[in-house]
This record gives sequence, C-alpha cells and structure tokens, in this order.
Amino acid sequence: MAVLQTLLAVFRSILFTIAFYGGSVPIVIVAFIVLPFSRHRLQGMARGWGMYHYWCAWAFLGIRVRIEGPLPQGQVLYAIKHESFFETIELLRIFNRPAVVAKIELSRIPLWSQIARTYGMIFIDRAGGAVALRNMMTEVRRFVAEGRSIVIYPEGTSTPPGEQPPLQAGFAGLYKLAKLPVVPIALATGHLYPRRGFIKRPGTVIYRFGEVIPAGLPREEIEARVHAAINVLNDPARLENSN
Repeated sequence: MAVLQTLLAVFRSILFTIAFYGGSVPIVIVAFIVLPFSRHRLQGMARGWGMYHYWCAWAFLGIRVRIEGPLPQGQVLYAIKHESFFETIELLRIFNRPAVVAKIELSRIPLWSQIARTYGMIFIDRAGGAVALRNMMTEVRRFVAEGRSIVIYPEGTSTPPGEQPPLQAGFAGLYKLAKLPVVPIALATGHLYPRRGFIKRPGTVIYRFGEVIPAGLPREEIEARVHAAINVLNDPARLENSN
C-alpha cells in the first residue's frame, strides 16, 4: 500500500509540475509585455498566478488550504513562517498586493526578476551588511508610503517542519522603520510540499493568523512574541495527524 501511495504521489507531482510550470510560462511572457504600461495590471496578474498555483495544487496534488483566524484589515507587517515554495505564491492570492522581502538569489532569475521588482519584490542580500540593509529599508519606506502591507519571513529562509531558528537581525529594524502592527502567521506546508524534493503529497495546508501585535514595542519583546507565534504549528506529531 505504501509503495502504491508513493507511486501515485509521484504521478500527481509530475502532472502538477507540467501544469503549473507549463502554464506559468505564458503568464510570465504576458506580464513582461504588460510591464512597461501598467503596474496595476501586473499586480492583478500576480494574484491570478497565485490563484492558478492554488488550483493546480488542489486539482493535481489533492492539497487543500485551511485558514485559521481572521484575515487582518488595513496596512500591516506580515511575519510568516517559511517552510516551502507553496506559501511564497499563496501570499499573492490571499493578501492584497503585498510588497515582499525576498532573498537576493531570486533577483538573478532572467525575465522574472524584472517583473518581480516592478510588482513590489524587495530583494535583500543577507551577506551584504549595512549597505544591503539600508537599501532594503529605502524600499520598505517607499512601499509603506504607498499604503501597501509588507511581507517578511523573519527567520530568513525556509526550514523543514519542526525547526525553529532564531529571527534574523533585519526583522527588528524593519519593524521599527515600518511602524506597522505585526500579524504573525504560523503555517504547516513543508510536510506536504517540501522545500526540497520533487514528490508532493495530498493533505491540508494550514495557515494560522495570530493576534495582531502593535507597533513600537522593544526589540526583545517583538522578537520573542513573533518567534513564538509563527512556530505554534511547528509540531511534527501534530502534522502527521493533519493529513
């Protein structure tokens, strides 16, 4: 039975890969054409791409999404646990045109990186020191002034389920600069849609929106509260029971 389930998961993962990446190519091409003319349309296309990814995951992988807690209203700083590629596209579907802090490596993807920058991707070089941090803050200040919410993965990178690395130093600086309330989001995605590995499995992906944390708290307090809140679902034993 286990072998049959694995073979089925491989087959479904192949179908998903063909459908999602094959369908993404024309979306990227059209977005590149639209790029010089309308940032608003580009933001709409980004949300459409997120919805297409969700449909592919639902139709081919058997992945469902459950959101726990109310979605916040207004401009906020989203601090999100990061376990896989899944949530990086989902946030385009769930949130309203958020600006997203992402690792600098993504800026080296031809064509796509130009679209991402125009949409509102803020690329950060974690090895770039003070200069990279200042550049990120300049971009954040601009998007906050435009009324957009900001998304950051405060632990800095994707981690396997069960791991709880400390927050990166840049999070506290961004929190202080943005002067926005923080919405911490715990999630469980990596057990179904692993950050590395081709095979994906059916089940329920969970996003849990935590209590809104006000702006202006001391660094130690905001870091402790965010770290605790984004890791409340990080229990491997519980994940086994959620499939």
